Amino acid sequence: MTRAMLGIIGGSGIYDLPGLENVREQRVVSPWGEASGAPRIGDIAGLPVAFLPRHDTGHRLSPSDINYRANIDVLKRVGVTDLVSLSACGSFREELPPGTFVLVDQFVDRTHARATSFFGSGCVAHVSMAHPVSPRLRIHLANAAEAEGIAVARGGTYVCIEGPQFSTLAESMTYKRLGYDVIGMTNMPEAKLAREAELPYASVAMVTDYDCWRDGEEADVAEIVGKIFQNVIYIPYCIEVGGEIIRIFLNNLNAPINVTNGPQGITLIDPVAIGDFRFSGTSQILGVSLSGPQKYYFLLVALAILVIIINLRLQNSRIGRA
Repeated sequence: MTRAMLGIIGGSGIYDLPGLENVREQRVVSPWGEASGAPRIGDIAGLPVAFLPRHDTGHRLSPSDINYRANIDVLKRVGVTDLVSLSACGSFREELPPGTFVLVDQFVDRTHARATSFFGSGCVAHVSMAHPVSPRLRIHLANAAEAEGIAVARGGTYVCIEGPQFSTLAESMTYKRLGYDVIGMTNMPEAKLAREAELPYASVAMVTDYDCWRDGEEADVAEIVGKIFQNVIYIPYCIEVGGEIIRIFLNNLNAPINVTNGPQGITLIDPVAIGDFRFSGTSQILGVSLSGPQKYYFLLVALAILVIIINLRLQNSRIGRA
């Protein structure tokens, strides 16, 4: 079984990971271009961790300038098996005041100037995003936070805007009325790409402000940065407490389910748990190399065709041969 490694993407104000020991930087060349930086690999409480600052050291990259595809790709290449995103966000709810941690479970993508998929230009694939967050990873993060007495909201919808500007009052009021919980600029297309890269993904959104919907409230950069640094001190404690839980969780994934189609096999690992799609390797089917999402789609199509054929034969229908 592949050795479990937790990947952490740090958002605004999080350019280093407190508590990370035995650190080494590993530069990786990605066919998708330049990542935000070199992943910093080490361990916390014996748990292998790879850390990548989303905006790079010094916050040199705006949300629209981040190469999300390269970031996900290099983390996958250094061995990350599960990914946790840390980011600052605004809140649309009184009950989610600044300082609250929200374990996001849904996203609304309002970005428009970013590459959102690894597929395209001759290689088309459609990946389900109905449940974009790994439920088990989110539960373990919640348990780790609560073990440290850190208040967390279990679940919430994150609307991702293009930025780098904050919302207008009209936009903020619209998002609130639509029932969204928090607003940010970076979790999309990050979550989509993590799904395509077969990485279970969870997002920890740190509330820094009320956006601008609340009377007398307006996003203030200085206050936002201050709240981020206040929240950062909790991160190593969550990881240390949750390290053993997450490690046990990763080491006890369901056994592989092997489905053979002709001479080549399609191997799905833990395909049942919603939000935890993991595919191993690539397969050669009909002479074509298929990646994880393509294999999953091919398997569904093959099963559907098999059901149709069985039904037709049961009805004594004649099936022609080309």
